[in-house]
Amino acid sequence: MTSVSKVLRRNWLHLVMIPLASLWAAPMVWIVVTSLKERNEVFDPNAGFWPKRLVFDNYLQTLEVAPFAMYMVNSVIVTGAILACQLVTITLAAYAFARLEFPGKKLLFTFFMLQVMFPIYATFLTNFVTMHDMGIVNTIPAMIVPFVASGYGTFMLRQSFRQVPSELSDAARLDGCGHLSILWHVYLPLVKPTLIAFGIISVVTHWNDYMWPLLVTNSDSIRTLPIGLGLLAKAGSGADWTRLMAGTFIVVAPLLLAFVIFQRRFIDSFMHTGVK
Repeated sequence: MTSVSKVLRRNWLHLVMIPLASLWAAPMVWIVVTSLKERNEVFDPNAGFWPKRLVFDNYLQTLEVAPFAMYMVNSVIVTGAILACQLVTITLAAYAFARLEFPGKKLLFTFFMLQVMFPIYATFLTNFVTMHDMGIVNTIPAMIVPFVASGYGTFMLRQSFRQVPSELSDAARLDGCGHLSILWHVYLPLVKPTLIAFGIISVVTHWNDYMWPLLVTNSDSIRTLPIGLGLLAKAGSGADWTRLMAGTFIVVAPLLLAFVIFQRRFIDSFMHTGVK
């Protein structure tokens, strides 16, 4: 009995996390199982949970109904471009707010924080008018330009930069390094966990974004995966849950694959990232 209690005390976290992980995984299991069923099995009470026969044709039919390969390419371009631009802008802005002194610094940083407080949907109308005035509505850049900067990312990185000892930048400055050199060689290597954590947040957010791409585009050739999934649900196949679940899995599969490949780095990035 004593040995059992010791094992329970040592593994109590696993005993708690396994049921929670099962609850999290249940919807994904249901999506995959449904996508592999016959259409008439989905709402048949006598069919059971598991499919009688694996129907991989559901994925092929889904790809024929909607050009998911094209949607995926568009999603990769939009998400990758947004992340690349954000990493540049938040790095420069965070360094300025953390280590430079200039007039109006506190007031400007307050405006950055106000951006975080406003819901993104409140800016859609203004952003749409701006995209229209720029003449880029219904283009891929229109889905990218409003998100090239991030107040939340700037705040995260500013907090991390402030935790770096100033003696390191002073030593680099004595060696003749300028601000960009100090930023590249001193600060960025020390805040990689924060950059990775923000990158995860940015990729997941914009990969799954539905409202803004739907608002700013009307051409099927430049739309992204979430819109393609919505069109699939409306294009006469909305009642076909097998195809709809196959399309859903196609949308989430790249994120799942990325998590499986970079799982250790993902976890480490959040464990070593903190706002103090």
